[in-house]
Amino acid sequence: MLVKHVTRVSRVPAMGRVMRSSVSQLPHISARGFCRPAMYKPTLPPVTRVRSFHAGRVLCEEAEEMKEDDTVVDEVDVLIVGGGPAGLSAAIKIKQLAGAKGEEIRVVILEKGAEVGNHILSGAVIQPTALDELIPDWKEKGAPLNQPALEDDMVFLTEKGSVPMPHPPQMNNKGNYIVSLSRVTAWLAEQAEEAGVEIYPGFAGAKLIWDEAADGTKRGVKGVVTNEIGLNKDRKPKDNYEPGMEFRAPITLFAEGAHGSLSLQAIKELKLREAVDADPQTYGIGIKEVWRVKPENHNAGLVSHTMGFPLSTDVYGGTFMYHMEDNLVTLGLVVGLDYENPYLSPYQEFQRMKHHPFFAKVLEGGECLAYGARALNEGGYQSIPKVHFPGGALIGCSAGFLNVPKIKGTHNAMKSGMLAAEAAMDALAKRSEEDPYAPIDIEAYKTKLDESWVMKELHEVRNIRPSFHGPLGFWGGLLYSGLETMILKGRVPWTLHHPKEDHAFTKPASLCQPISYPKPDGKLSFDILTSVSRTGTNHAEDQPVHLVVKDLDYKTHVERNVGTFDGPLGRVCPAAVYEYVPKEDANGEEDACGKKLVINSQNCIHCKTCSIKCPDQTITWTVPEGGGGPKYSLT
Repeated sequence: MLVKHVTRVSRVPAMGRVMRSSVSQLPHISARGFCRPAMYKPTLPPVTRVRSFHAGRVLCEEAEEMKEDDTVVDEVDVLIVGGGPAGLSAAIKIKQLAGAKGEEIRVVILEKGAEVGNHILSGAVIQPTALDELIPDWKEKGAPLNQPALEDDMVFLTEKGSVPMPHPPQMNNKGNYIVSLSRVTAWLAEQAEEAGVEIYPGFAGAKLIWDEAADGTKRGVKGVVTNEIGLNKDRKPKDNYEPGMEFRAPITLFAEGAHGSLSLQAIKELKLREAVDADPQTYGIGIKEVWRVKPENHNAGLVSHTMGFPLSTDVYGGTFMYHMEDNLVTLGLVVGLDYENPYLSPYQEFQRMKHHPFFAKVLEGGECLAYGARALNEGGYQSIPKVHFPGGALIGCSAGFLNVPKIKGTHNAMKSGMLAAEAAMDALAKRSEEDPYAPIDIEAYKTKLDESWVMKELHEVRNIRPSFHGPLGFWGGLLYSGLETMILKGRVPWTLHHPKEDHAFTKPASLCQPISYPKPDGKLSFDILTSVSRTGTNHAEDQPVHLVVKDLDYKTHVERNVGTFDGPLGRVCPAAVYEYVPKEDANGEEDACGKKLVINSQNCIHCKTCSIKCPDQTITWTVPEGGGGPKYSLT
């Protein structure tokens, strides 16, 4: 074993068992960017004076250069990828269980956002069931659940009017709270840190460390490698280059949210979907704004949902508008990504939506404060893959626990993390003393899930979303959904299915009608770059483009996506990342169809929609440098 003491490191946390070139006893960087002593005390000499802190990185004086081939390896008991509600709940639960047994279990969370909560976006009504179980005294601890849901409203929108609809029992929000989920997540991070969890913002998990058989067959996961820092656009090292860091653990919990890049790798390579004969996952894109409205237009505690306008009846989706405290209103549109017309723009549909009298009467005279967008799992019960494997497990939206009819998933995400924590603690108690970091399969996690209210809840509503795929279309799906939610409640001997992935529904442009959208007025509706500016999104300018075209074959991509589908990525992306420009306006790649693809990756708000909806599946979303992306706080 080669152990080298390095006194210059820019993003290495407190080390546990350290191999190869390493750093010892670095201070712990909290979710809020400040420093505190490390919970784990290694044996090597301490680093010299710490000078400054930013986004999970440490800069030290009296530094010597770290060689490009140096790799820091840290071994921990439980590694969690993603600092959202699921990952934080798992971490807190592990520490609670370990504390009750008098054991010291080292838990590390890697979070790609600059701060915990920066990348969290939600419809913002939370059911506190899981929180009540995890932290019963959350009110006394100051959890930011300040506005109870007091009134529910469900309507069908026509182009100019509205018609009241029956209110499904799943959408009864009595006892729930209207919140900023990014703030709730930041609060959970504080609770986790107080319990001794090590959280490292600005650390993006880029690759899996595979446990392989002698013949190269992938059997499981041994940990994660964070992405390299300091590469230029040509993927060559700059002066500040640092290699990725290896975090190895017997159990890695993947809590990346919907369409997480590492979760997708595990699902594909370990054939987790095939293992349980799961349906393809289907997604929606949720687009959201937060407004401060006039006091006379505000109705604190009102929760409104709509169907119909602005979407046509061949598109699944709906809207929401929630009245928070302090004259704040959050509103949004969810569009199912199984739509057929490549000319549809979810962003433009959202802007058009706000001019409907139902929304305009609330927003007029107000101020838009924030904007965001995120892909959502909509597949439900039948699209959940195998959730455990040697060395790891999928929790939260990485597995797909969103209850679509209920329009909630945070409580299920948190509970899944807590159940995985219980299974992990049981498994760690039995691990091998000879090789304590060998991959462990927490099979009990699935049993615990099946016996919990999470799977019962999802099973009850399993047929509602796929009913809209059926031959009866929108109205047939609406009628069937009403029957299921009001009367049958899932007590039927059949399970409807999602027939194919979302991109496969997209029709060639020649078979569809272009859609003309009105220009924004700058008061209720806005151009897309103005909206992106409200996300706080930023990426280091001179870094590799993290939106990768398959085989870097831009020409073939353009021929298919422009030639056949007339460039739908330019419309589905809610951040103006993709442009197909005339050849005289672009540089670099060979042109096709008179157009070239330009990727404005600095605009990316990490919604993942491009890699889901790209018709020929030639876009792969990979993690950019840690700390980049949106900076949500009100959403």
